[in-house]
Amino acid sequence: MLYYQLYELNHAALTPMRAVADATRMYFKNPLNPATHTYLGRNIAASCELLERMTRRYSKPEFGLDSTVVSGERVAVVENTVWSKPFCDLVHFERQTTRKRRQDPKILVVAPMSGHFATLLRGTVEALLPDLEVFITDWQDARQVPVTDGQFDLDDYIDYITEMLEFLGPNTHVLAVCQPSVPVFAAVSLMEEDKNPCAPATLTMMGGPIDTREAPTAVNDLAMEKGIDWFRSHVIMTVPFPHMGMMREVYPGFLQLSGFMSMNLDRHLVAHRDFFQHLVEGDGDSAEKHRDFYDEYLAVMDLTAEFYLQTVETVFIEHSLPRGIMRHRGRLVDPSKITRTAIFTVEGEKDDISGIGQTKAAHTLTPNLSDDKRAHYEQPGVGHYGVFNGSRYRSEIAPRILDFIKTHKTLADEVTM
Repeated sequence: MLYYQLYELNHAALTPMRAVADATRMYFKNPLNPATHTYLGRNIAASCELLERMTRRYSKPEFGLDSTVVSGERVAVVENTVWSKPFCDLVHFERQTTRKRRQDPKILVVAPMSGHFATLLRGTVEALLPDLEVFITDWQDARQVPVTDGQFDLDDYIDYITEMLEFLGPNTHVLAVCQPSVPVFAAVSLMEEDKNPCAPATLTMMGGPIDTREAPTAVNDLAMEKGIDWFRSHVIMTVPFPHMGMMREVYPGFLQLSGFMSMNLDRHLVAHRDFFQHLVEGDGDSAEKHRDFYDEYLAVMDLTAEFYLQTVETVFIEHSLPRGIMRHRGRLVDPSKITRTAIFTVEGEKDDISGIGQTKAAHTLTPNLSDDKRAHYEQPGVGHYGVFNGSRYRSEIAPRILDFIKTHKTLADEVTM
């Protein structure tokens, strides 16, 4: 399939037009230009900015979390990569406290590997920083990973999570947002079965597809309708030159983004129309909010073909985990082995990606976990994105996560069955 090459060619062909549009925009934004202050000038500048933004390739954003408040003190935050493998870096948001204080719990935030970068969870991390030592998985864009670094599939993902937890040590807490809920749940199940002392003290899963047979969404229906062979023949492409990952088979980020956009196309069209109007009217604050959101939303990464296909088949077609047939390198994954790690599940009332009940299903799969080590919360009035970001996440969900961690600070004593 030459679609990826055509995409690259189209991007290159539009480069001169983007340059002209950007230069024209700056000309009509110059305060010394009399036309800048006219209705026509503002329309031209707004049109040029909209054109440039709609045709550019968005690079990976920065987290931009430079400070936080700890015990009433504003302190600097420094990002440090503390663990690294070809497909993932583990980033620690180190708080530069100026005085000795209590040892805060460690939390591993597992970002989705589903097309967007880990920076999508900027708000998730920001709300946790005042109370926790936060680490996050910074997954790499597969098109930038040389083929000489080998493949990366769902089994490798589970291995990565296990290795990170062992690196961070006992009594770490885990927060899995959406897609990673299944592989993280699997990793914890295996660690519990092995009586691994580095199994997490708590596992929080938010909007995750644990059992997609519950309230299936359009995403789930598509997987069931098409089957794995359709995905293999229609969405897998080869990374072209000059990317570092050239010749690697991937599910391209631009293809996944088109799927995201088409699900709510009317909403995106209205948002861009409003953005144009804000620019013309000089509403800088509203225009900046639009830029911030779409700078993040339109920045996408490629996924390795083997990871994507194995995930689609295991999670969305075969429902392997809830059916009790999921295997990791030939070994059965059995969530009933979880007896010590406390589990908290969070869902959004209006989630159109992971329907109501899909994440809560984790409790059915862990019958040997005592009731005092489990909790579930459904947030009214939010969709998928609102489960881990936004005002309701900060005011309603994050405090519940922190309270759950506080209640279960350490790995519980093993339950003898």
